[in-house]
Amino acid sequence: MAAADAGDAPAAVRRIPLCASADLREAGEAVPFDVIWRGQTCRAFAIRWQGRVHAYLNRCSHIPMEMDYQPNRFFDDSGQWLLCATHGAASRPDTGACAAGPCRGALQRVGVSEEGGVVSWHAESHVQPVEFL
Repeated sequence: MAAADAGDAPAAVRRIPLCASADLREAGEAVPFDVIWRGQTCRAFAIRWQGRVHAYLNRCSHIPMEMDYQPNRFFDDSGQWLLCATHGAASRPDTGACAAGPCRGALQRVGVSEEGGVVSWHAESHVQPVEFL
């Protein structure tokens, strides 16, 4: 299967296996993972929406607080929006762009790809694995 985000990851990007493709169900529970983002340990999450995998930092763009209303649950009841449980902001699952509520820009995207039944996230200069620092 091709990369989940636009194009394949550049050669310099390290892909880190996250989960089996089957672990991410359409508009279902997220798969969480920890990253170092700009020197801070942060929680991130991967979701599947409209057949594609997307990943973001678990940080509201309004105030840096985790967004899930229950562990690994980000989608509203319709399965169309990612919600911040604290502030009520609604973001697009495919882009992280804020569509409603208090926002200061889009959710911070983490690169992901899906190939051979495995979802991987991409370590880049601004987002690194916790265990390698």
